[in-house]
Amino acid sequence: MRHADSGGLVYSTESGRMCPKCRKAIGACACAAVPRPAGDGNIRVSRDSKGRGGKVVTVVRGVPLDALALGQLGKELRAACGSGGTVKDGVVEIQGDHVQRILDLLSAKGWKPKLSGG
Repeated sequence: MRHADSGGLVYSTESGRMCPKCRKAIGACACAAVPRPAGDGNIRVSRDSKGRGGKVVTVVRGVPLDALALGQLGKELRAACGSGGTVKDGVVEIQGDHVQRILDLLSAKGWKPKLSGG
């Protein structure tokens, strides 16, 4: 396999995952070559600490929004919880255990989130 066939750069330490077509960061990709999986239409909120050094994060999966709107939702959730977090690959991660607060906020927006993972 030649280098040109593989699409080139796929990850950069400066900006994370890269689009193989336009070679921009996935968040700033203009060609939309990387579609997000549609999922089953359910928003799931869970608490997770695996692989994080024992630190707890609240994870929100399955929100039916595009990348920009999902980033805005992540910003609103971080501000409402008063903590940090990120949006990666269609998943919103909020630092700390804020499951109930996020369930209430998403319900107030008109969605029907589900508690996942106990």
